[in-house]
Amino acid sequence: MSGRLHKSLLNARVNLLFYFLGLFFAFYSRRIFLQCLGEEFIGLTGTLGNILNYLNLAELGISSSISFFLYKPLQSGNRAEVANILSLLGYLYRWIGIIILVAAVIISCFFPLIFADKGLPLSIVYFAFANILGSQLIGYFINYREILLAADQKQYLVSIYYQSAGLVKVALQIALAYTWSNPYVWVAVEFAFGVLACVVLNWKINREYPWLKTDKSLGRQLLKQYPDVLGKTRQIFIHKIKDFVLTKSDELFVFLFVSLRMVAYYGNYAMIVSKISLLFTVVLNSVNAGVGNLVAEGNKELEDKVFWELTALRQAVGGVICYGLLMLMEPFISIWLGEKYVLDSAVLVLLVVYTFMNLTRSVVDIFNHAYGLYDDIWSCYVELGLNIVVTVSLAIPYGIVGILAGKIVSVGLIIMVWKPYYLYHRGFHRSVLNYWSGTLRYYAIIGVSFALSWWLTSLIPLPASDNFLLWLLQATVTMIVYFAVNIPLLWFFGRGVKDCAYRFIKRKA
Repeated sequence: MSGRLHKSLLNARVNLLFYFLGLFFAFYSRRIFLQCLGEEFIGLTGTLGNILNYLNLAELGISSSISFFLYKPLQSGNRAEVANILSLLGYLYRWIGIIILVAAVIISCFFPLIFADKGLPLSIVYFAFANILGSQLIGYFINYREILLAADQKQYLVSIYYQSAGLVKVALQIALAYTWSNPYVWVAVEFAFGVLACVVLNWKINREYPWLKTDKSLGRQLLKQYPDVLGKTRQIFIHKIKDFVLTKSDELFVFLFVSLRMVAYYGNYAMIVSKISLLFTVVLNSVNAGVGNLVAEGNKELEDKVFWELTALRQAVGGVICYGLLMLMEPFISIWLGEKYVLDSAVLVLLVVYTFMNLTRSVVDIFNHAYGLYDDIWSCYVELGLNIVVTVSLAIPYGIVGILAGKIVSVGLIIMVWKPYYLYHRGFHRSVLNYWSGTLRYYAIIGVSFALSWWLTSLIPLPASDNFLLWLLQATVTMIVYFAVNIPLLWFFGRGVKDCAYRFIKRKA
């Protein structure tokens, strides 16, 4: 497991570094591009990107399915099977790329209507669309082998080459925007660096796996050899579509049942939560491929140990993030945007509950993926149905509170109750009571930590946080108190906490 831990930590460090660099460049460059290229052009690139994101729904499921089938041959060193699976992926991706290309051409025929009177010539619309489309299609036609790096716990290589190229690209675009303010140059640089990153990454893959030879022409034959790939892909596709719909439905429901103005108000909360959650997932999702390799080994005792170590880590970090959001988001928004943008406290409480569910569910999700457990298609329809029924019933009388209640009920029953049972019954082959005995203990620890920390903090005379310096003071004191309460409770009562800590201590020693 030490090799898996080393790779997981390396992936996490690299992803974390590029997360902060990318965050800085994103905020800085956006201001420059808006000033130099205009709001209409930046809006155009965002709109075209969203159009292509919807077209990319055709891919949902294939990469996850292929990564599942790669774990076992990678663990056993079966190079021929690895090459066959990647050849099959190349064949499937080629057809998906063709479908996306055809759909994109059809949609582009309506651009004169879609972008009429938008203040931009159609030449730049088509030029930008062609280049953005080309950058995405490279991944389907040429760069499909990068999935091997992720499955083999070498995602850090993808991050290093892609993200480095992305940062250099943005720096060059900033300089060129200052010099010429020409959107055609901006788009050309975007495409050129997409090609460059593809070439460099493929060179690195060839260096890492000199034995890897793929042949997409064998795709039809390989489909017969691996019939489970399409079946697994169809199952994963339905789960991914469900997640996509539920994730993207928030602001649509707010618009339909509350008001357009509240879309912006709720969007402020959602943006803060998404940025913090992204930081969480960037670091902790680095272990996904390691779990897949662990399951492929078949060591049940070690699986249980690692499951509770990862659970301890996610519960601890999830508690920290959610307590910080609960205590600090409202004063932050008041300082940042003004008091009128602060929503009812019930919205914040329910948003924190939903966020905690999403942050801590991942361990069960990771192990279900490692076991290839996706055939509970019915649960997708039930989760969607519950979400819609509860939302429609409660959104009109309670607004955003009702919308969040719909998400909490659907995720709570399916993701938090059914999925653990599914994993323990079909994967671990143990009683799910084993899961709940440990998980309920964590819920109690976090509940006590929240209540006791809030009470202790209320005893400390802090000045009102009406500027960012005072807010930072409040945030520092608040989180110090929480750590002082939460860490001892986790250490003495949290299942898997000591094993997780000893693993890191042993590694550093």
